[in-house]
Parts: sequence; structure tokens; C-alpha cells
Amino acid sequence: MNLIRLMKIEIRKLKRSKIGLILLIPVLLVWISGIMNADMNFEMQAEGISPENNFFIQSFLGYVWFMLPSSLVVITVLMTQTERGNNGILKMLSLPVSGAALCLSKFCTILLVMGMEVAFITAGYFPAAWIASRKWEYDFLIEPGYVLQIAALLFLISIPMAAIYWMLAILFHNTVAAVGVGLATVVPIVLAINTKAWFAYPMCYPMMLITSKMHELATNMGTFSIRLIPWIPTAIAATLAALTLSCTLFGRAERR
Repeated sequence: MNLIRLMKIEIRKLKRSKIGLILLIPVLLVWISGIMNADMNFEMQAEGISPENNFFIQSFLGYVWFMLPSSLVVITVLMTQTERGNNGILKMLSLPVSGAALCLSKFCTILLVMGMEVAFITAGYFPAAWIASRKWEYDFLIEPGYVLQIAALLFLISIPMAAIYWMLAILFHNTVAAVGVGLATVVPIVLAINTKAWFAYPMCYPMMLITSKMHELATNMGTFSIRLIPWIPTAIAATLAALTLSCTLFGRAERR
């Protein structure tokens, strides 16, 4: 079996799960809150950022700080626990395919689900901005091209974080432990982006991106630039290390 066929199998499994609800929860929470509190964006004009830009940025900040990493924790743990039930992993390992290929197919499926979530949250922006505009009689819509650009960048820089959460889900067999450790990594995100070594903590990459964009849009908030070196090499190394460990450990405990 090749990687594409394995991914098709994983996608069929996901269709039978309730993962769609997990993807919709962040969309509803982020944009309902954004609409209800849209008037607060007018207070940020003193910082040199327009209400429409702040509406978009603040909503995405809330999403990348907690919603995105938390949903990834749940999705990765859900995938591993589903296979561990009824000896699912042992059945898959009996197929004429390597454990590493199975592991990578599941990770690619996780990336697909993450991409769907980012797409949903991005698509939700447009009706939310329209509703907020009608409610507060101010145009909160910004250039769609800019929104789509941020969404694409957000997906790309979230890949190292997804790789680490997948590794943790494989490493911890207990569901409570896996979820607990995963959610514990969310707490230091705000602290990490304010240190010089932020690039060593992949879970803060999405928030670092949105924060830097906020400082670009706000003329009175100073700079918050992202240096590509050593960030890019570190991100690649972290992703490869996490995937290597995941492929090595995948199914090992079940084989015993």
C-alpha cells in the first residue's frame, strides 16, 4: 500500500467519528465572541491599528493561543486511542506495510484535519465580519487576499507543533496523561513568545506569527519581527526529530 491509499483508509475512519464537531467548536467560540465584543476594537485605535484589522487579529490570536493547540491535542489523542481500541493497531500492523508508513499516513491525515480547521476558521471570518459590520454600523471586512495569506502561513508554521503533539500521543498510552501533557504545553505559549529562544518552542509558532502581524498593522506598538534564522532550521529539525521518534515508537508497545 502506498501513502495515498493509507490516507484514504484513515479519512474513511474519520468520517465515522465525531471529529467534525471538534472542528466546528473553535469556529463558533472564536467568531461568536468576536461579534459580541466587536465594539472593543474601537478602543485600540490609539495603538495605531484600525478596528477592522484588530477585529481580525484579536480573533485569530485567541484561536492560535488556545483553540488550535488544544484541538490538535484532542485530534492526535483521538486517532491513537481509536486504533488502540479493539487491537486496531495490531490489525493494521499485520498488513503488508511498514509501521513507519502507517505512522506517516496518520500524521498526514492529521495535517489534513488541521488544514480543514484553519479553513473553517478562515471561512468563518467573512460572515462574522459581515454580521459585526451590520451590528455596529462599521465595515469590519478587510482584504480577503490578506486573510487567505495569513491562513496559509498559519497552516505551514503549525506543522512542527502538530508533529510534536502526534509524538506525545504515541508516547503516552494513557488517554488522560496524553491529553494532560498536551494541554500543559499550551500554558507557556505566551511566555515563550517573549523570550529570545522562542524558536525552540514550536507550540508558540502560530501565536508568534499573528502577534508579529499585529505589530505590523499597529503603527504605535513597535516591532515584533520574526528572524528566519535560526527559526527555520530549528523548526525543520524539531519536525523531523518528532516524526522520527513517532515512527520508531508507533505500535512498539502493542507488538509486545
